[in-house]
Amino acid sequence: MNEQVAESTYAWRFYIVVAVMLCAAFGVAGRVVYLYVVDKDFLQHQGDKRVLRTASIPAHRGLIKDRNNEPLAVSTPVTTIWANPKQLIGTQSQWPALAKRLGTSETRLRNRILSNQSKQFIYLRRHMTPQRAGEVLKLGLVGVHGLTEYRRYYPAGEVAAHLVGFTNIDEKGQEGIELAYDQVLRGTPGKKRVVKDLHGRVVKDIGLIEVAQPGQDIRLSIDLRAQYLAYRELLTAVKEYKASAGTAVALDIETGEVLAMVNQPSYNPNNRSRKDVANFRNRALTDLFEPGSTVKPFTVAAALESGRWKPESLVNTAPGFVKVGRKRIRDLGNYGVIDVSTILAKSSNVGVTKLALSLEPGAVSGFFSRLGLGQPTGVGFPGESAGLLPVRERWKPIEVATMSYGYGLSVTALQLAQAYAVLGSGGIKKQVSLLDISQDINDNKFIDRVVDEAVAANVVDMLEKVTGNKGTARRARVPGYRVAGKTGTVHKTSAAGGYEDHKYTAIFAGLAPVDNPRIALVVMVDDPKGDQYYGGQVAAPIFSRIMAGLLRVKQVVPDNVPAQWVKVTPQRGGST
Repeated sequence: MNEQVAESTYAWRFYIVVAVMLCAAFGVAGRVVYLYVVDKDFLQHQGDKRVLRTASIPAHRGLIKDRNNEPLAVSTPVTTIWANPKQLIGTQSQWPALAKRLGTSETRLRNRILSNQSKQFIYLRRHMTPQRAGEVLKLGLVGVHGLTEYRRYYPAGEVAAHLVGFTNIDEKGQEGIELAYDQVLRGTPGKKRVVKDLHGRVVKDIGLIEVAQPGQDIRLSIDLRAQYLAYRELLTAVKEYKASAGTAVALDIETGEVLAMVNQPSYNPNNRSRKDVANFRNRALTDLFEPGSTVKPFTVAAALESGRWKPESLVNTAPGFVKVGRKRIRDLGNYGVIDVSTILAKSSNVGVTKLALSLEPGAVSGFFSRLGLGQPTGVGFPGESAGLLPVRERWKPIEVATMSYGYGLSVTALQLAQAYAVLGSGGIKKQVSLLDISQDINDNKFIDRVVDEAVAANVVDMLEKVTGNKGTARRARVPGYRVAGKTGTVHKTSAAGGYEDHKYTAIFAGLAPVDNPRIALVVMVDDPKGDQYYGGQVAAPIFSRIMAGLLRVKQVVPDNVPAQWVKVTPQRGGST
């Protein structure tokens, strides 16, 4: 009887155990079904959050090129090393090796990590070459990662630095064209989905979310060949005359495009460890100076336009000076009675003063304004100066007189070049452009006649005499070409007021060839030291060498070739 009771008890226990196990099995199976069917999306999302990440695809910044597609600014791929200090803190034994490959000291690296150990992201080294960065990543340190970025490189270096400008370490424009067209050059980063492991390393690319949009390329108007030769000549001259600074600007008269724009001193945009901010500015567009005698042709043009004067009209400049109010305006000598053309050839202050005073009081100022003096050129360059051109309801005679020979107003080198380009184009003012006009992003083309064509032609003919045997700028001549231009020698203003006695600005502005003007060029040398400081001594020779090179680059046909150099073409049936 006892045995039957025991067997019955064991049977019930067995059934209970089996039932419990079956319930557990059904419970597990039900849970599995619930997780795979009902809660699948939620669990999948939670899992993805822990392994799937959205990674950025860097966008390539647009190129900056010269008019012939020579690169002036390019972006090269580099690797940035970053770290998670919370993870890196446990690998201190390998910090010496890490510091060596990063090119820094162990102490500096240690201090940087320890001072940021509460953070999850710090840069260890920005913009390393892929090869050097690879050596760092080969260490396999937990928490150390690589990030692909781009670094800006400037092949022309300091030759085009003032015009092209530069970007910061994040490739954002800081100066020059890089800043002016930052939105155009800057691309839009893309996105992709990746799988990362527990250490944050990318294990697998899953798929593309958004394609990276590269920045737009920009083609400038400058010709790199012209830029190089202008830079070389200006650099040589500034050193030779121990000048404080210098500028040269060349314009294509037919199109208004800037062919060359150089300044001294310059800087290397690829290595800005010497942060001399004063050297960053583009003096051709930002620095103002009184143009001096280089504006006398415009005063003469205003006189011719009035109809009261002709090129052959006579002006008495004796005895070599004229009193206007309390001021005595002098010439370098007593030129006596001379015609209007000779006024420019001799650079007579007395002559232009008498011409200006014979006109309506605001006539000279108004004419200067039509040429673009005292107003921005509209090239869109950051920090461009507007210049200073006085506008008054009532003009004192002395104000009219001094303005007629270039004092009392301030201009930039580019404004002065534009004014001479107006004369060379027969009186037509064209929009100055730093971009190749076939790729004018702003689509801003402005053409207007501001000077009578005959007046402009007469003034250009007069300016050719300035470079003649009896002119003040014989050293501005270019072999094989007829050159028109004007010298300027201006006393520098003093910080205490008035003018310095022994500090000058030497200027030469001109165009060539006279037969069909193609290039307008302005050269300005600031504070040349020594015995030579006149525009005809300092700036004119620089003008000659730069203009000669520009004419060759543009393949302009000579208009002043000696007869013995001319090849006579045989006529049919005749002889040479």
